[in-house]
Amino acid sequence: MSAPKILIQILITGTQIFGKALYAAGQQAAKNARHRPQGAIGADVAGVGNATSGSMTDKLTREHRMTLDEAHLILNLKREDAMEQVLRNYEHLFKANSPAPAPKPTPGARAPAPTAHSHYLQSKVVRARERIEAEAKIVEEPPATPPPASGAAPEAGKS
Repeated sequence: MSAPKILIQILITGTQIFGKALYAAGQQAAKNARHRPQGAIGADVAGVGNATSGSMTDKLTREHRMTLDEAHLILNLKREDAMEQVLRNYEHLFKANSPAPAPKPTPGARAPAPTAHSHYLQSKVVRARERIEAEAKIVEEPPATPPPASGAAPEAGKS
């Protein structure tokens, strides 16, 4: 066999292998795009898909689309921190990600570059505070129905 013929055969074989691999990757990508895990919510957030027990904490996690641990991480808090610390950290992070007020223009001077701010981070900080406040409210509220008295026997059969 001549050298050009061998090179063409190698090129054709390599192209076939590459084409088959590309086709298989496309098939798998389409399959992954169609797949929805059972019980998934839109764009799943860490822990939201696992909040399925029906408890009040899981209900809050689904409502706020944020776990309590995630809220504590965003606000840089420990679980045992008081509400005052939550509000202090919230205020600081909210202001740090706020746009600075526009400076008054001075004639003849260049306008300073705008400072960076993040509406996304601000919204995450607000949602984290709301999640922690909702959890605190649930802890503070007494149960809706009082438990039955343990010493009293039910009166059945009296007419």
